[in-house]
Amino acid sequence: MPSAKSNLSLHAGDVVRVRPLEEILATLDERGRIDALPFMPEMSKFCGQEVRVYKSAHKTCDTIGYQGARKVSGSRAVHLEGLRCDGQAHGGCQARCLLFWKEEWLEPVTPRKEVAGSEASRSLCTSERLMEVTHAVEPPVAVDAGPRYSCQATELNHASTVLPWWDFRQYVQDLWTGNVKPYEILRAIAFWMYLKLRRLPGYRVWVQLYDTLIEGRGGIPFPFRTGSCTKTPSGPLGLEPGELVYTKTQSEILQTVNGRNRNRGLSYDEEMVGYCGGTYRVQRRIERIINEGTGQMMQFGSDCVVLDGVYCRSRFKNKRLFCPRSIEAYWRELWLTRADEGGGAPVRLSPYQREQQSSSRAE
Repeated sequence: MPSAKSNLSLHAGDVVRVRPLEEILATLDERGRIDALPFMPEMSKFCGQEVRVYKSAHKTCDTIGYQGARKVSGSRAVHLEGLRCDGQAHGGCQARCLLFWKEEWLEPVTPRKEVAGSEASRSLCTSERLMEVTHAVEPPVAVDAGPRYSCQATELNHASTVLPWWDFRQYVQDLWTGNVKPYEILRAIAFWMYLKLRRLPGYRVWVQLYDTLIEGRGGIPFPFRTGSCTKTPSGPLGLEPGELVYTKTQSEILQTVNGRNRNRGLSYDEEMVGYCGGTYRVQRRIERIINEGTGQMMQFGSDCVVLDGVYCRSRFKNKRLFCPRSIEAYWRELWLTRADEGGGAPVRLSPYQREQQSSSRAE
């Protein structure tokens, strides 16, 4: 049976193997959890696979109360490259959250010793029990409210504690685990200092300085601008997965959102600004996701799509800088235009795409 604690001390880029299911079950309590973090049925299919560590999950963000960053409790956890929840055991939720993996569920990629059957059978949890606990039973909800689900996202605040943004140790751990590079820390400090300068007399001068030095040279436009629509418009395109689209510019999108940067309830987030003005493919349409606060399924009544490779980088997030969760961004079709692939339409690059291109050339 795997030990109660893991000493893998994983870093971004390490290669690990997901343990067999029976060994993982032996690490779980009767509710299928370690440190209040569930091992979900959707994760079982990855057992036995060798996967690279994407980032350390020593911290995360509060997407329930939106109170900032949180420190993941108990033993170490990581995110693995490309391993997202498909929602099949949770009503077909389409959020595709990046999964959390406790190090107890992983092992080094070396020839392994088989675990004796008598040891593996000591589990408090079973595969059947994992399916049962995907439905939450507390607190009670209205009869007509539909099923209430329990998953890593809904239980994340129970599996973590508040992490103040000013706790410098989290950024040291970001660097030590390989989650971020030194230049990313320096860039964040420079932007934070700029935000402080904007509060000094001569506000317009500081805005012009940013526009000239950053945005004017192809960088990310200042992310904290807001719209002013009183009634937000719609513009569905009927996009299908695989279609090539252009993301509109920040100024174009701001003309379609209200003072809270929302269009018919969907938020245009500051982390999406770096993807504006680029060329991307539609990955999928979003029709339903689990509300992380209530556990209930929410149905999307309007057009909403996800684009390939477009996710939150937590570069500008207030009080939750460098969150490794990489939540995929949701786009209104009004914020996109079709790219005519057959007509030889030019490829437009967003600031993030230009950064990636420059980085590739440097390597």
